[in-house]
Amino acid sequence: MRLTEEHRQLADTVARFVEKEIDPFAAEWEAAETFPAHALFKKLGDLGLLGIKYPGQFGGLGLDFSYSLVMAERLGACASTGVAMAIGVQTDMCTPALARFGSDALRAEFLAPAIAGERVGCIGVTEAGGGSDVAALRTTARRDGDDYVIDGSKMWITNGMQADWCCLLANTSEGAPHRNKTLIIVPMDAPGVSRQKLRKLGMNASDTAQIFFDGVRVPRRHAIGDEGNGFTLQMLQFQEERLWGAANSIGLLDNLIDLTIAYTRERKAFGRPILDNQSVHFRLAELRTEVESLRALTYRAVEAYVAGQDVTRLASMAKLKSGRLCREVADGCLQYWGGMGFAWDNPVARAYRDGRLVSIGGGADEVMLGIIAKLEGTLPRH
Repeated sequence: MRLTEEHRQLADTVARFVEKEIDPFAAEWEAAETFPAHALFKKLGDLGLLGIKYPGQFGGLGLDFSYSLVMAERLGACASTGVAMAIGVQTDMCTPALARFGSDALRAEFLAPAIAGERVGCIGVTEAGGGSDVAALRTTARRDGDDYVIDGSKMWITNGMQADWCCLLANTSEGAPHRNKTLIIVPMDAPGVSRQKLRKLGMNASDTAQIFFDGVRVPRRHAIGDEGNGFTLQMLQFQEERLWGAANSIGLLDNLIDLTIAYTRERKAFGRPILDNQSVHFRLAELRTEVESLRALTYRAVEAYVAGQDVTRLASMAKLKSGRLCREVADGCLQYWGGMGFAWDNPVARAYRDGRLVSIGGGADEVMLGIIAKLEGTLPRH
């Protein structure tokens, strides 16, 4: 994929934003286990960074997904992976289906203020009983006149404590599990919505919630696309989420290796820098090569996606590879920091904790392997 001057200008804009608006506050937000989403998103919205690929009619820039890739990669290098993920939920996880399949009225009411950074969104798919098995979700939205009445709960919802609306996947009929679901926009101030904050191993600056829906009424016009087509639309959203996650991981991993090179060049043991050991600089060269392989795979997938091709296979591979590399690179780099790497506030230790989520969220490694195996035709035949 060829990056243009416009791509580079966008990357510079994101880098400057991270340097000024995120990195100086990362430690504070990590300790608080939250960040001021509305204030930060408004600043992003003012720069046009929340609607890069969305129609100008609703405040977007009307660019293609390759620009989203550039932003995701640059965000990956910021000092708070949790904040980067929260931004990604707004731009590439809870809004793609709304932007592509929502009515003009629904997009004007929810997408436009999300692009402007005036309202925060979240995506409600995972439940306490399971996440990767989307077909098995149990939250229901039954028809009652012109409304849906929603009952159930969602788990591990990024932005959940601060979100103004949720893109919710719920069962709207008793039919087959792949044809009985609908994506519905649910205002989070609707009567019957309650939320509980969750504590996590990592991604601490990103608030995460369990959300409960008890007889919540929303107009049926809040459905995205045709009723019963929600599973398919969510699978499409997952493609962008997985591509975003892979691109974001590239920035994280490159930054991690850069920090480790700088530290091992200064830190000495037995009279010479740690980096001067062949086992160290060879291993870092090997890890950098792995990251470049991930970059090539991700860029290829995005190029195909922009061209309108089905990238289920490539996106699943990129998601799988990024999750595994987040573990491998963080673990390898942490070792060379010695005791400093085991300190809670060390950036490598934070990446070690934060990066573990990549193999879980948006589809676990095992789900990615299942998708790839199915498309390769290697699954057992029964």
